[in-house]
Amino acid sequence: MDKLDTMRAFVRVVETGSFTKAADTLHMSRTSVTQLVQQLEARLRLKLLNRTTRKVNVTADGAEYYERIVPVLASLDDIEASLPGAAALPRGQLRVDVPSPLASLLLVPALPQFYARYPDIQLDMGASDRMVDVIGDNVDCVIRGGEMRDQSLMARKIGDLQLAVYAAPGYLARAGTPSHPQELEEARHRIVRFRWGRGGNGFSTVLRHDGRSVTIQGQYALSIDDGNGYLAAGLAGLGALWLPDYMARAHVAAGALIPLFGDWQIDPMPLYLAYPPNRHVSKKLRVFIDWVVELMAQQAPLQPDTREFLPPR
Repeated sequence: MDKLDTMRAFVRVVETGSFTKAADTLHMSRTSVTQLVQQLEARLRLKLLNRTTRKVNVTADGAEYYERIVPVLASLDDIEASLPGAAALPRGQLRVDVPSPLASLLLVPALPQFYARYPDIQLDMGASDRMVDVIGDNVDCVIRGGEMRDQSLMARKIGDLQLAVYAAPGYLARAGTPSHPQELEEARHRIVRFRWGRGGNGFSTVLRHDGRSVTIQGQYALSIDDGNGYLAAGLAGLGALWLPDYMARAHVAAGALIPLFGDWQIDPMPLYLAYPPNRHVSKKLRVFIDWVVELMAQQAPLQPDTREFLPPR
C-alpha cells in the first residue's frame, strides 16, 4: 500500500477522532482505514494511536508525527496543483456547514455563478444552525453568525448582519402594534425565541435610540433552534422576532412582515467563516472563501470598525 495512503488515513483518524468517521470521509471501509494505520505503525515501529471501544487518542509520538506530516501532505497537494500539466482550476471536494437561512436565501441561489468559475469543485454543504464540531466532523469550514466562541479556530469576519424587529400583520391585529420596544415585555405580547444549539437558551436583545438603550427578553410561545423555522414562526403570527435584513427583505416587500421601532437600532450581528488552525488552506478552499467574502460584501457589508481576523488563543 502507498505510503501516502497510510499517512492520509492516519491524519484523517486524528482529525475526526474516529476510524468510522475517517472511513466515511475517505469513502473507504473502516477495515481498510484500520489496516492502513496499522501498516504505518508497523513501518515506523511506533504506536501512534491508543484505541478503546469508544475513543481514539493520539500518543505522544503520534501527535509529533501528525504535526510534521500535515504540512508535508499540504505541500504535496500544492506541488501537484502547480505543475504545468495540472488543471488550472481548483478541483475536488469541500465540506462546509452554514446556517440554514443563509444557505437557502443567499448561498445556494448564488452557486450557479460559483460553478461558472469553478466547475470542478464539489460542495458537500450542511445547512443547519447546530454547533458543528469542525475538527471532529472533518468540515473544511463553517459560516456562523454571532461572536466566535471557539477561539481554537481560525476565523475571518466576512460580514455584519443588519438586524431589526418585525411582526406579521395578523399578530399585530391580535396583540396591537407596539410603539416602544419596552411594550414587548407586556403580557399581551409574545416573541419568537431563537435557541442557540440543543438545550441552549434564547438571548435578550438590546435596542438603542438617541443615547438610550432598552433590553428586551420577552415572553415566548415558541422557542426554536432553526433559522428557517424561526422565520416561519414569525410569518405565522406567533410573535415578534429579530431578523437580519436579508431574511426579512422579501417578506416586508410582500406585506407579510411589518418592521417595528424604526427609530431604534440593534447592533449588527457579525458573520464569521472559520476553519481548523492546522488545516491547510487549499486552493479550492481559498477560492470558496474569496467567493463568500465577495458575496457578503454585497449582502452584509462589513462596518468600518470591524476586525477581519481572529487568531487562535
